[in-house]
Amino acid sequence: MTGSASPLVLEDVGFRWPGRGGFGLSVPDFTLAPRETVLLLGESGSGKSTLLSLICGIVVPQDGRVSVDGTDLSGLGAGARDRFRAERIGVIFQQFNLLPYGTVRDNIRLPLRFAPDRRARAGDAAAETERLCTGLGLSADLLGVAAGRLSVGQQQRVAVARALIGQPPLIVADEPTSALDARSQDAFLGLLFDQLRAAGSALLMVSHDDRLGDRFDRVLRLDDIARSERKTA
Repeated sequence: MTGSASPLVLEDVGFRWPGRGGFGLSVPDFTLAPRETVLLLGESGSGKSTLLSLICGIVVPQDGRVSVDGTDLSGLGAGARDRFRAERIGVIFQQFNLLPYGTVRDNIRLPLRFAPDRRARAGDAAAETERLCTGLGLSADLLGVAAGRLSVGQQQRVAVARALIGQPPLIVADEPTSALDARSQDAFLGLLFDQLRAAGSALLMVSHDDRLGDRFDRVLRLDDIARSERKTA
């Protein structure tokens, strides 16, 4: 089960990409509560990718603190941040980032290869994989099928199962519904939220689509929590 610490806290965060025209982002204060679901809206170029890079520890802020499940990511080296991300953060990518020649089973279990604590939380990996597939509407017959042979909707559900296996306290989703029509979006979110409740995970989902907001505990715009700027000289 997940811990009781806040899954995500940003305090007085300041970050700027290097270079003359480097994009900068500052976040004075943002907290995601345990099990909370937040939809963060923002247009292309508004800083969503930079924010996700900070949250996932791909980059660290020049100022302030990004804390995931009680751990300040700035206090970890690059390798330690990679290991921590594998243990404590499940990521659902916009393009899913599945291994196309790997089976559904292999793709779902991939995080467990790099995260021993998460592997322990998953328990019986075979049973947990099947449980997630059933909960997400994927037939057990697909477990041995290469991910590249699946439909877009099926690949999306495999990506969700991969993010959720082992019950990470924080799930970060980057535009996961952008390729779906409205009916498919609603069905997908229903399945996702059912599995989030079962795992006890919190969700931060970024999107440009405000029609998704009804299902979330909070809906925010990026400029509600962050300020961005780009050098002009």
